[in-house]
Formats: sequence, structure tokens, C-alpha cells
Amino acid sequence: MPESLELPSASANERGARAGSRRFPFRGFAAALGVFAAIGLLLAYGLRLDPRRIPSPLIGKPVPEFSLPPVKGRALGLSSADLVGEVSLVNVFASWCVACREEHPILMQLKEQGVVPVHGLNYKDKPDDAAAWLDRHGDPYTRTGADLDGRVAIDWGVYGVPETFVIDRAGRIAYKHIGPITPEALQGKILPLIEELRRDGADTARRIK
Repeated sequence: MPESLELPSASANERGARAGSRRFPFRGFAAALGVFAAIGLLLAYGLRLDPRRIPSPLIGKPVPEFSLPPVKGRALGLSSADLVGEVSLVNVFASWCVACREEHPILMQLKEQGVVPVHGLNYKDKPDDAAAWLDRHGDPYTRTGADLDGRVAIDWGVYGVPETFVIDRAGRIAYKHIGPITPEALQGKILPLIEELRRDGADTARRIK
């Protein structure tokens, strides 16, 4: 007669269950560690990206619909309707922005020479601080919009301050410059594009690479 099978005792089953419970948490920990490592690699890669090289999805599209009151002490606010009819610049600035001071003399020069209308989008600034900053350093803007909560800037895809947009006659975004405007950027990219947009009219809206 065949020998009868010996069933494991209850205590043996309990020991096996405890051993399995010790193994599976380790596997779960290893899986979680792998997920965190992958997330870390993605974050590290994202930090290495230069936002100046990331093209704006709004290039060639109409500016977002908006209407903002003027900065304190100024008479003219800024809206999307104000950006139709002529080539212009929209400069995102703030009184707390250190880099804005670097480009401010260039903006003042554009105004004094009448090169192109420059409109200001004042980002998350206290009204008194914005007014005092313009009074102190000079006001290069034809119109200003006080974006107190920053929602308009978000719609424009603003990464930080300062940023400057070239707007064509049809009210479309033709170019986006991230960071302070330098003499090299002005002469090499922005002014040539302004002249091209004026020559070609509203049909030209492209990005200089």
C-alpha cells in the first residue's frame, strides 16, 4: 500500500506564512525604491532643461483674452484689444525683480527713440511698489496692466520675470524672449523681427531660432 502523505502541521503553515510575509515586504520596498529612483531621474533631467530653449505653444496664436487696469498712477490699462493694429512689445516686469533693472535702460531707450510701442504687464506687484519703481527708474511703457494675482501671466505661459513678447499687427505672439533683454538679443533677434513684421504685415508670425 502506498505510504500516506504527511500533511504539514499547523505550526509549519504558520511559519511559512510568516516567512512569506517577510519576503514580500522586501519586494515591495524594492519596487517603491525603483519608482522613487525613476522619479528622481526625471526631476534631475527636468532641472537641466533650459526654459529659454523651450518653444512657447502660443507662438503664432492670438494673445490670450484679457483686460487689466493700469498700474497705480498710470492712466491707460492693458487688454488684448490694445494689442491689435501695430507691432508692439509686451514686457512682463515687477518691482521686486532684480533682473528687470538690467534691461530697463534698454526699454527706456526704445521709448525715447520711438522704435516700437512697449506695453508693461506688471506681475504680482503691490500697487504702491510698482508705481514707486516706475517713478524712480522711469516709465518706458505706453500702457501698463496690473496683473495682481498673476492669472494673465499664467495664460501667457510666463516662466518668470522678466519676459518680453513681440506681438504682430493681428495681435498674435510672434516671439518670446525669456530673461532680461540684452543688447545682443535686441539687435540680433527682436529688432530684425519687428522690421520683418512691419514689412510683411499681419501674415508673418514666426519664431527666430
